[in-house]
Order: sequence, then structure tokens, then C-alpha cells
Amino acid sequence: MPTAAPERRAELPGERPGSARTSRSFALPRGVGRTAARIGALTVCQGALMVGLGLLITGPARGWWPMTVEDDVNVGFERARTGTLTSLSYVGSEFGDTLTVITVTVLVCAGLILVPRLPMWRQASFLAVAVSLQSLVFLVITEAVDRHRPDVDRLDASPPTSSYTSGHTGAATALYGGLAVLALTRLRGPWRRIVGGLLLLVPLMVAVSRLYRGMHHPTDVMGGLANGSLSLLIVGRALFADGTVTAPVEADAPSADRAGAAAGVPERGRTAVVFNPTVTGEADREALREVLERHGHRAPEFIETTAEDPGTGQTAAAVRDGARLVVVCGGDGTLRAAADALAGSDVPLALVPCGTGNLLARNLGLPLSPTAALDAALRGAPRRIDLGRISGDGLAATHFAAMSGAGLDAAIMERTDDRAKSVLGWPAYVLAGVGALRTPRMRLTVRLDDAPALHRTARMVLIGNVGTVQGGTTLLPAARPDDGLLDLLILDPRGVGGWMRALATLLRGGAKPPRPSAVDTVTAPDGDGAGDGVGVPVEFFTFRRAELAFGDDPQSRELDGDPVTPGRLLTAEVRPGALTVLLPSGGA
Repeated sequence: MPTAAPERRAELPGERPGSARTSRSFALPRGVGRTAARIGALTVCQGALMVGLGLLITGPARGWWPMTVEDDVNVGFERARTGTLTSLSYVGSEFGDTLTVITVTVLVCAGLILVPRLPMWRQASFLAVAVSLQSLVFLVITEAVDRHRPDVDRLDASPPTSSYTSGHTGAATALYGGLAVLALTRLRGPWRRIVGGLLLLVPLMVAVSRLYRGMHHPTDVMGGLANGSLSLLIVGRALFADGTVTAPVEADAPSADRAGAAAGVPERGRTAVVFNPTVTGEADREALREVLERHGHRAPEFIETTAEDPGTGQTAAAVRDGARLVVVCGGDGTLRAAADALAGSDVPLALVPCGTGNLLARNLGLPLSPTAALDAALRGAPRRIDLGRISGDGLAATHFAAMSGAGLDAAIMERTDDRAKSVLGWPAYVLAGVGALRTPRMRLTVRLDDAPALHRTARMVLIGNVGTVQGGTTLLPAARPDDGLLDLLILDPRGVGGWMRALATLLRGGAKPPRPSAVDTVTAPDGDGAGDGVGVPVEFFTFRRAELAFGDDPQSRELDGDPVTPGRLLTAEVRPGALTVLLPSGGA
């Protein structure tokens, strides 16, 4: 975002004359300069590559195949013309017209910023920059490579540019390919792939239309497809994969703001602290306030959660009011509620573990002391981590940050007394687990990504974004919070021997090698294959989307340690990089 200079404002109604007035300046997100330099350097390489290919096509490679048959292709399209096809090609060509591309880009970017509850600046920037860079590289190419248009009857007026590359095709690839990326990453449900697939077909339709209308050789439209794709790849990797650009945690305020803060006037919404009052006392809040102010976060706004709203509404309201940093003080349940509101936004979260489990904090390498964790986070840097999106019968779609499951672990959560947790801490779960061991085995059907359905019996299923639980026990040894995958544990020990084998497998889990980035199965290391799962006490899987059906009887279910309504279904899907978290160096 451009930086706006401070400006005078009129007195607000009810404001005392002569009172201190503050003005806000919009700060650029961190890492913009470095990312812009990287994009610029790669774009120069892209231009050099495309120019080089053009000079090769028009020079030494003119006598090579497929350049030797390009004229035949153009003549074939000319001979195949009919009135209907000509009309359809006109429509297809218009999808890549300059005015169409500019209009659609502006409207979509405006919609991404103005329509959602949380403005999608990163997504809007991705689309606008990709389309703009494609156009810039196209202009450089047409200046450097002089290629005549096909020697056929052309249905459009010939613009004064080289035939190489196809500008219509390149622009359509950058625009509609970018929209496809956004659709595949932002939409949910069966329409996601349908919409994404249709959008990806548009550049191909434009390319064929340009060939049909005699405006380009085949290698010209192939060059347009390559040019638009490279722009998407460069910008998309810089903005979504590298994680260099992050929303500012606290921008330097102008002198008027500092004077106002010094006078005790809060900077409303700049830093919001969402806290669970049952685990964050007044003394804790004062200690956290001191840490925040020591790091320059003056006058933070403390917002209390309630039993009716454990943090989602408070976090969403803080972001709408302009919060640039959200500090979450509580356990995994409070964090999950806040993460659900922050999912997909660029507002960073600082995690302060104050609960019993604190699974995400443990797995991210944060200290378990609240003040030490906050200090370490504020000294660290933003990192994008994954979230799991989960739904089921009687369970509205929501997110989890650490783990979700059904069966034995959920029964343990249901049996754990809140008073025992407050007195004993995490060992209270162990005591509850003794009584839950007689939880009956369930029948289970598992569908992972595009793999065939698996039929199992199980005592417990656990879906994890992270792998380590209380006491340092690793249940999902390959789970990583930032790998774009979720992990599944199916536990089905039979008898004392089965429990011993399962325990041995889990205790050795930390030494397992990293898993591949595809659906995989790992079983107990005793020679048993996965097969149908019979007799295998422990199985591990990795996936991007999973559908779990629990037979005829509703099963206990939990999200990040909180019991939810029992049911027969769970659907889990990873949302890569959906949450920005401040982490100390070396965290996660």
C-alpha cells in the first residue's frame, strides 16, 4: 500500500477544541522492498528468456520443426472458418482484449479489497502485479523481436506490434490463471475445482481464437501462454510461498501519534489483546502490557472472551477496527477461535500460552511462560503456518490450529474436569484417560484426497497440523505446521500386546524420517503392511483433504482440545499458510 502523508482533519463532533489530534499514516508491509527487488530481478530474467526464445524462433530455428509447419496450421484454421465459428472466435478473442483485461482486473481487485470482511490485499496485489508485469514483458518482447503476422486473411486489424508473442493470450493467462489460483485457494466445496478448471480454459480459448482469426502463429500463442504463466509463478511465489511480505506489526507513528500515546490517548485498534479471563488474571495482563509497551506497542486494547464467544467475534471486531497485531492469551481453544477469525488475513498473531495444553505453542518452539512467549514472539518475525478446516454433521465449518479427532482422545477431553485441569495441569488428561480406555472400537471409512476409500476399525483417529502433545509425546512424527499437509493417525490396538506395540511405535516416532509430500501410509515397524489395517495398531497417513465416516454410532469429537457435538462424519482440509504468526528465530 502506498504511504499516505499526514494531513489535517476537521474536529470531530464532541471533541474539545484544542485537544491533541492524531493522524494516521499507512505503513508499507514488511519485506515489500526485498520482495519487489526479487520480483523485478526475476522479471528481467523472464524478459530475457522470452526475447531469447523469440530471436531463436525468428532466426536459427526457422527451419526447425515445428516452425516449418506453422504456416500449414494457420492455413488449416483459415479453411475451417464458418460463420458460427467466426462469431465464437470473436467472443473468445475479446476475453483477452486489453480493455476487457484491464476492466476485469480493476473490478476484481476492488472487490477483493472492499467486499470481504477482511480486505484481501495480498490476493489483490498478486492479480494486479501479475497482469501488469506480463504486459510490461510483452512490450519489451515486441520491441526486441520483429516477426510478421501469418500470411492468411486476418479477421482483425493488425496492431503495430510484432506477432510474437500473443498479447491477448499472455494477458488472458495472467488474468484468468490468477483468478483460477484464487478460486482454488479461497473457494470451498465441489465448485472450487469446477470454477478453477473453467478459468484455466479461458486462456486456451483465447489462444485458439487468435489462431483461428489469423493473428498469430502457433509459437506466438505458446509464447503468450508461457509469458503469462511465468508472471503468475514469479509473483505468486513471492507473495504466497516465500512469506517475505508480512503485514506490519507496528508502524512508526508520526510525532503527533507518539505525543498522543504519551498523553495516555490510546491508539484504538493498533494492538489488540484477546484474552481468556479464566486463565489470564489481572497481574498477568499488567505483565503482558509492560512487555508490549517495551516493544513499542503503546496503549494495547485488552478484549475479554466470554463463554458464548471464546474469541472469534472479538478478534474479527478488532481487525475491523484496524488492529495491526492480535495477541491471543489463553489455551488452544482461545487460539483456535481467534485463528478462525484471522484465517486468510495478513494480520499477524502473537501467541501467549496461558492454558493447559498449549499444543501449538509447544510445537512452534515458544516458551510456555506467558511473558517470555510474548517477548520472544515480538523479537521474532512473521511466519505463515497452515490451518485445518473441518466440518461434519452437526458441526459448522471452522478451523483448527493443532489437532482434531474422534474416539478415545475426544472421550478423554469430555471426561477431563475443569477443576482438575486448573489444579493439575496437563496430567489431568492422563487421569481422565484411564477411565476412557474402555471406549468401544468404531468402524471407520476414510477417503484421502483422490485415493480409494479405506475401511478400518479404530479406537481413535487424530488429525494433526502438529505432532507433539503434552509431556513431549509425539503422536504424529511427520507433522509440520507449514508444509501444506495434514497428518492422520489411526490407533487400533488389540489386547495388551497391541497396546504395547502401539506405544513402542509412538515412542520411536520422533526418529522417523520426513514423509513424502503425497498421500502416504506408515505402519508399525514389525513387518505388517498397511493392507486392510487388520491387526495393525498404528497407521499414519498424510493428505490435503480427508473424509471420515464413523459407522452407525455417533462418536465423541474434539477440536484443539475442546469437545464438540458427537457425530458420524468429519471432513478436514488443509489451508496452507492461512495464519501469520510471530515466531522467535528457529521457531516451528
